Amino acid sequence: MRILLYTGKGGVGKTSISAATAVRCAQLGYRTVVLSTDPAHSLGDSFDMRIGSEIKELAPNLWGQEIDLLYQIDRYWGRVQRYLNVLFAWQGMDGLVAEEASILPGMEELASLMQITFLADSGDYDVIVIDAAPTGSTLQLLSVPDIARWYLEKIFPFHRKTMQVARPVLTRLSDMPLPEDDFFDSIEELIRFMERTNRLLSDADISSMRVVLNPEKMVIKEGQRAYTYLNLYGYPVDSVVVNRIFPQDLTDSYFDLWKHAQAENMELVREAFYPLPIFEVPLFEQEVTGLPLLQQMADTVFGAELVRGGQGDPTQRYYAGKPQEIFHEDGYYVLSIPLPLVDREQVHLHRSVYDELVVRIGNWKRNISLPTGLARLDIDGARYVDDRLNILFKSQAGDEIASEDLTTDRWKILRSKLSGHRA
Repeated sequence: MRILLYTGKGGVGKTSISAATAVRCAQLGYRTVVLSTDPAHSLGDSFDMRIGSEIKELAPNLWGQEIDLLYQIDRYWGRVQRYLNVLFAWQGMDGLVAEEASILPGMEELASLMQITFLADSGDYDVIVIDAAPTGSTLQLLSVPDIARWYLEKIFPFHRKTMQVARPVLTRLSDMPLPEDDFFDSIEELIRFMERTNRLLSDADISSMRVVLNPEKMVIKEGQRAYTYLNLYGYPVDSVVVNRIFPQDLTDSYFDLWKHAQAENMELVREAFYPLPIFEVPLFEQEVTGLPLLQQMADTVFGAELVRGGQGDPTQRYYAGKPQEIFHEDGYYVLSIPLPLVDREQVHLHRSVYDELVVRIGNWKRNISLPTGLARLDIDGARYVDDRLNILFKSQAGDEIASEDLTTDRWKILRSKLSGHRA
């Protein structure tokens, strides 16, 4: 089974690329389902047919679904939400406001992503294609199980047992609503399900994240940030799709400046996303809607070859390995990038005004968007390890805990400190 997730800034054509990928997979004989997890669904518009919240057959071997956010939230968060509604109302909050406040930021998209796990576990499909919400920020929430697992194992049983013992006493002293056992059951079930979703999406043999963008500077910067955070949280990115490139045979002088800007921006794309393969998709003469045009887009992106495992098969892994990695070691945060066969003396590093790290080697340049936690740290040198350039950022006192963007290392450090304090 393969899971192919397309993400990027809103309006870059993720839906069209996702739909075209699904069409090609179905043509190759894979049982394929394409999902929209974007709250502003446009998957049905792309296929030029109505796609609802139930899985619908679109063509031979092809099904589609636009996920019902309200249903998904109720399914995975409903019991917790109902208790929070009652608690907020008891505190005097308006009922409608309480209902809105009881939904955590990002919960809608997160609940939608959990549908992937449901479909994967069903065994009904060979390929799941996801038209994701803009950027990969929602995927950051899937790092929560690493933290929540410790909570479930160490703290959760104590909280649950304490509430069972204290509930009869507290109900006599106060009319504050208290959580029942099903509240704790729901939290545990949600975390376990998130763990499963996290494992699926971070398994490079199963899942591939693909960044979609346009050759525009603002869009490329957003794509860089998405790419950085996907790598930071361990999600395998195997390619970049650059959509809506002006054709070279476009001769109208009105577009000369646009074509020149796009050519420069394509160089930026190659610098920013090296060594990932880059698929270039021209601007079509008309809006890509309906199966015939989606078929044409699939031929343009993947080629006309219809052979499983061949060049035209979107389920193949286009890049294996870790194009960039961030970890904590010996008091440093380390940004590691592949850079074989280069002398250290040739490497020049400097920071740009966009919180980017620019690596320059002769005429070769690489732009790396830094996560917030690294952007505020000073570079303290670089070294080569196994054909990778490891750039060292000196962590200051307290940074291991305060840095909100450096994945689960901070929680491991915090747990060790807490354990030592309790001892």
